[in-house]
Amino acid sequence: MADDNSNTKTIRILTRKLHSITKSDSTIQWLIGSPFLPNYTIVSTLRCIHTLQSDHLSPDINKEADDIRALLSRGFEVIGALIVGTASSSVEQAAKDAIDASSRLRKALSQSENQSLVGAVVDPSSGELSFFVSNSVIESVTTVVYEEQPNKYVWERGCILTCELPIKLPVIYSVKELKGAEDMLTRATEAVIAKFRDSKTTYVLETPDGSTAEAPHAVVIRNRDFDLSTESNASSLLCSHFCSEDNNHKSYSAENADKIQVSFLLATSGATLKPAAPVAEYIPAVGEAKLLVVDYKLRVVCYATKDIRLTDAVSKLIIPGLVDQLHTMKNMTLPNLLSQRPKLHPYHFNPPGLPHPITTIYDTLYGETEMKQVEVRRSLHSRLGLPSDQPLLRIASAMNLSISKDGASGNTLKKGTPLLKDVHVGIPSSGVNGGDLSLVQGSYEYYHYLQDGFDDSGWGCAYRSLQTIVSWFKIQQYTSIGVPSHREIQQALVEIGDKDPSFIGSREWIGAIELSFVLDKLLGVSCKVINVRSGDELPEKCRELMMHFETQGTPIMIGGGVLAYTLLGVDYNDTTGDCAFLILDPHYTGGEDLKKIVNGGWCGWKKAIDSKGKRFFLPNKFYNFLLPQRPNMV
Repeated sequence: MADDNSNTKTIRILTRKLHSITKSDSTIQWLIGSPFLPNYTIVSTLRCIHTLQSDHLSPDINKEADDIRALLSRGFEVIGALIVGTASSSVEQAAKDAIDASSRLRKALSQSENQSLVGAVVDPSSGELSFFVSNSVIESVTTVVYEEQPNKYVWERGCILTCELPIKLPVIYSVKELKGAEDMLTRATEAVIAKFRDSKTTYVLETPDGSTAEAPHAVVIRNRDFDLSTESNASSLLCSHFCSEDNNHKSYSAENADKIQVSFLLATSGATLKPAAPVAEYIPAVGEAKLLVVDYKLRVVCYATKDIRLTDAVSKLIIPGLVDQLHTMKNMTLPNLLSQRPKLHPYHFNPPGLPHPITTIYDTLYGETEMKQVEVRRSLHSRLGLPSDQPLLRIASAMNLSISKDGASGNTLKKGTPLLKDVHVGIPSSGVNGGDLSLVQGSYEYYHYLQDGFDDSGWGCAYRSLQTIVSWFKIQQYTSIGVPSHREIQQALVEIGDKDPSFIGSREWIGAIELSFVLDKLLGVSCKVINVRSGDELPEKCRELMMHFETQGTPIMIGGGVLAYTLLGVDYNDTTGDCAFLILDPHYTGGEDLKKIVNGGWCGWKKAIDSKGKRFFLPNKFYNFLLPQRPNMV
């Protein structure tokens, strides 16, 4: 842990989730920090979800340690705990209990026992937070700083090390002694772990392909380089050797951080003085035996400060990270080793509000919708304090830490011309005085006429509105399917029996009802429909539309007896009745030019009746508003 040379101790808080702890929440929260950040820096919190049966307020340290060991990247660690105080004990005693619990957890995680820890207490009557630290005695800390830019604070100081390592573990066992298979897997696991520090092991560190224009040469670290008494070129190099010095206009996040790729190499044959013939040893089995191969692919992510030596980054972060993940995967495999063996894959996530990545190991044997996997994600949402109705930890949301040849993160590349996102951000105000503003939540892509070289001018506006809506569900990770083409939309309507086969390839219009059918078939999304007999009735629907944006947050398709549009928000003054509608117009036929789109009014506020008496919604036309419902899922 970084030294605190000041006599005045300061609690530095990077997470806003401490504010969400209420006096009615009796669950302990583990405080997470980093040895590479100043003392008493709280980066995040993890909720304790395993407690003893005899006392639901006491953590089950062993189960908590197993979970956190798998979840938390090396470079981050438990630095304390937060609990809600009780009327029967003093705040100081509650802080002591919190510090004692975190100390026991650190011991189970094999973390340093000499660390000065933080005890945070929520006052049961006022809800106020108090902080204490453990030195020789428990001391109160009154200086608390809330960091304005937590991601920048973490990532301008640090970088990411990644290592992927495929492993095949042979397990030979007697069919009469099945217990031997478990012992064999354990021994095979320990044999692999021994190789991580084997004298023949070499680690190659380099920047991922194309991450910098002039990438430094790879650095080779051998086992002997871990010995501080041995001088080598590798032992003097720091992580900053691979880090960019240009931080201008840099977006600070785990995915945009400087990255160092670590490769594991093992020389299985050494130099010999003279040729030798290969030798095979035959050991007959006592009875019938079988061979199974347990196939793993380790994927480890670690956080390191840029001024740490590369040798220390490998020996103190990468190797322990590989050991932890291999043990976790072995323990997940053992219960079903000889039956329906799990298909394990590690994934890294950086959900909202968390300045650092976390790792989860999913069993992908049955897919994401299998109830066991749903419960795993629900448990993770609870531990991380994430919403229980948003799919933030699905595989589609996983970080892509690979780097493409042109230097962009793998998950940011798109085929063809990139589509504009969130074109409504920053547009002029609606002109409604004293109105209440309700807008679409999250991100979407703007689909309009003539994109992708496809001529749908005059008939494809509803298709384009549907594509914008599907893009919202995709970006928010409610689905992993691609945005459907016009033909795929038509195919879906034919398959459900709404249209005849001749509809495919036609230029027939579709409306709100057809869109609801397609969303249900392709995404499993249900919709509500608001029918409006005349444009003059639109102000009467403002409250209902506002409630939709506040509770569901999805884009709305406007159809009916006129052209189709996408509704992104409502501004409404319920006293005066003045209102405006934020319209995204799919009839635009130009290129992806944001300035041209905004200045041309293709995305902008439309008044029911503007200052010149012009109506956007016509009194002699009917309208259907399609309100897609946000799925309640994790």
